[in-house]
Amino acid sequence: MNGIDKVLAPLGGRPVISYVLAAFDGCKSVDHIVLVVNEKSLEPCRKLIAQEGLSKPIDVCVGGKRRQDSVAAGLKQLKDCDWVVIHDGARPLVTEELIEEGLEAAKETGAAVAAVPVTDTIKVAGDDRIVRQTPPRQNLWAVQTPQVFRIDIISKAYQKAEGEVTDDATLVEQAGFKVKLYMGSYDNIKITNPEDLLIAEALSKSGK
Repeated sequence: MNGIDKVLAPLGGRPVISYVLAAFDGCKSVDHIVLVVNEKSLEPCRKLIAQEGLSKPIDVCVGGKRRQDSVAAGLKQLKDCDWVVIHDGARPLVTEELIEEGLEAAKETGAAVAAVPVTDTIKVAGDDRIVRQTPPRQNLWAVQTPQVFRIDIISKAYQKAEGEVTDDATLVEQAGFKVKLYMGSYDNIKITNPEDLLIAEALSKSGK
């Protein structure tokens, strides 16, 4: 991203994170928002929140080196809550409906994550790039966020955490809990490079 924090990158005249904050602020089931950022983005994000005029209490804290360290820092800010909705700030096209659907899906097992069926054929290969396996596509899902957890489940998962993982559901699975997949959205893309901003802007305009 050419040295720019993804959550502060401009998207349609607004920072990426402003879209995320607006969705969570507008969600009736959300009472408290915690924004976890790197140290350089701490003050810019605080200023942004003040300018946005959002209605719900929002805390901003500094994260850690790994994704899971940042989530752990955010969890420490929470008090007196039953459910936690964890979302990647680089996914600006999250909707209030997607958050609510996650909370509803999580009632079954205490843990639910947004995901979409994989549309490409996936090959499993070794370090030599020789194909070892072609798993059935109908069983493959691409995981997104939001990821929704009962507070006791995600807390126990983090207490038992070992090694580095790429999403919170993995820690919950490793701790022995069942995770429910619910239908995400193909529009719910993650901003990883400058080209993604162009795609997200086009998607946001088409959704109006």
